[in-house]
Amino acid sequence: MDFKTEFPDFASVAEHVHRAHVERSVYLAHIISGFVASASRGVRRIADSLGSGLAAERDRRAIEADAFLKRSVPRY
Repeated sequence: MDFKTEFPDFASVAEHVHRAHVERSVYLAHIISGFVASASRGVRRIADSLGSGLAAERDRRAIEADAFLKRSVPRY
């Protein structure tokens, strides 16, 4: 029961349909991979910004705790 033997007139159409399915699958794979890559970049940027904010807060607390550093850092 092969499609080519059962419907020989439509064998070329079936090949085009098969290629269209493959092309659509590749297109969807590119869309999904692009979404995953952009989402991971966004999460990484958020994590980096939170990390730099936490580091700045740690530095600020260290300066307030140390009397010598407190005098050397100007207030704005």
